Amino acid sequence: MDKKTQGPGVLNAKQLNGIRRGLEKESLRSLPNGQLALTPHPAALGSALTHPHITTDFCESQVELITSVHTDAQACIDELEDIQQFTLRALDQEMLWVSSMPCCLPEDAQIPLGQYGSSNVGRAKTVYRSGLGYRYGRRMQTISGIHYNWSVPELSSADYFGLIRNFRRQAFLLLYLFGASPAVCSSFVAGRQHQLQPLGQGSMYLPYATSLRMGRLGYQSDAQSALAVSYNSLDGYAASLQSALTEPYPAYEAIGVIGPDGAYRQLQTSLLQIENEFYGTIRPKRVIFPGERPLHALRERGVEYVEVRLMDLDPFEPVGINAQTLRFLDVFLLHCLQQPSPPDSPAEIAALSRNQQRVAERGREPGLRLERAGAEVLLHDWGLDIVQALLPIAAQLDASHGCSDYSQAVQAAMHGLQQPDSLPSARVLQAMQQEFDGSFVAFARARSLAMRAAMLAQPQRAEPAQVLRAQSASSLHEQASVEAGDSLTFEAYLKEYLSAHRLVPKRPTATA
Repeated sequence: MDKKTQGPGVLNAKQLNGIRRGLEKESLRSLPNGQLALTPHPAALGSALTHPHITTDFCESQVELITSVHTDAQACIDELEDIQQFTLRALDQEMLWVSSMPCCLPEDAQIPLGQYGSSNVGRAKTVYRSGLGYRYGRRMQTISGIHYNWSVPELSSADYFGLIRNFRRQAFLLLYLFGASPAVCSSFVAGRQHQLQPLGQGSMYLPYATSLRMGRLGYQSDAQSALAVSYNSLDGYAASLQSALTEPYPAYEAIGVIGPDGAYRQLQTSLLQIENEFYGTIRPKRVIFPGERPLHALRERGVEYVEVRLMDLDPFEPVGINAQTLRFLDVFLLHCLQQPSPPDSPAEIAALSRNQQRVAERGREPGLRLERAGAEVLLHDWGLDIVQALLPIAAQLDASHGCSDYSQAVQAAMHGLQQPDSLPSARVLQAMQQEFDGSFVAFARARSLAMRAAMLAQPQRAEPAQVLRAQSASSLHEQASVEAGDSLTFEAYLKEYLSAHRLVPKRPTATA
């Protein structure tokens, strides 16, 4: 078997103890009545352009909270809690919506795009979001989630791509276990074709759904589905993205870069405006230098970590996720890393997409079957096979860390496979029906208010709060410095930043 398909073999203690992780959590700011807050990003939170831990995602109302990198799962959760508590104290009467699927939304055009000041880079961020709105609609972009950034010391780019291929094959298990978005507010699907069923006033759902966020109503793109990006090598992955970033796409050419009013509509007319527009359940990543293109960084210096992008916000957890879930992800990712990882193919990529849709929309359906190696297999049986394979890895991590936390995380997953009613997606529907007459907004509003009250009732840890206050103040000065430092017109800046030569490495691609 080719070395690229084998994985790195047995990991040493340095690698097991050196796993590094960080979280990025998105949440909508909402009013106490469950409507989207249309106010600007609070000044007390500093600059969304330059703050290292608090920014916005697609819209001005969508806060993104970013932790530092940690070698301990609980420490990662603790920092996210500190950042969230600090953020809530700056929101006056607003709250952070606890669900991945959005609160009551206004008309598409009224959803405010993220604003990042008058610098070239700040303006480009807003224009990019305008393009997303034209391409996919602004409502879709208000969906929120949690991204898990993860790395192990001494891995090669080929190791990471092997992990990614196996992750994509088995990611259905994460959607099943941790999906928490089986229902939506009717405002989200107004005017759109869908197969959802009514449940209570102003709510739609699917009875066995796990994660509508990751299904056809969520972060999906018919245009991008034609890409069928392969993860067999960094070279192949980069080549796929390069063409999507540089070749005009007719539907987006019809939108145009600049509208009749002279305002920018999008950055460019290619299938992807920039690299971040490419949707996926997991991405290879590399920290970039200021002004550097992400694809250039990957090609020049190789994969540094992976970004897991399919985790829903859990409305029953204070920060949307807990340390046990992070530990399960650690075990799962190590499993994906160490298992043989044969090359993917266009047929397999298409099958994986079908599996994702089935589990997102019908994951808890009794007897649900998925496609595996050209045959159909019960989700339950395949899931048990995977979880059984995780047990030795969890035991190894427990021994390395002097705990039993990793084995407990795997046992909890085993329980979820045996008891689907215990899963977050089932619990959401149970609570909606038993306590809120089937209303998604009433359920999520009550959970959001309860989370806000509980977090505000806790005393802030003095040192993290002091650091965040200082960062908020300094970020405003940093934004002003960026704006004062611009030397190019916006048109010249965009032409240079988007030019194809900035995607090409100065030296051969880092495949080792």
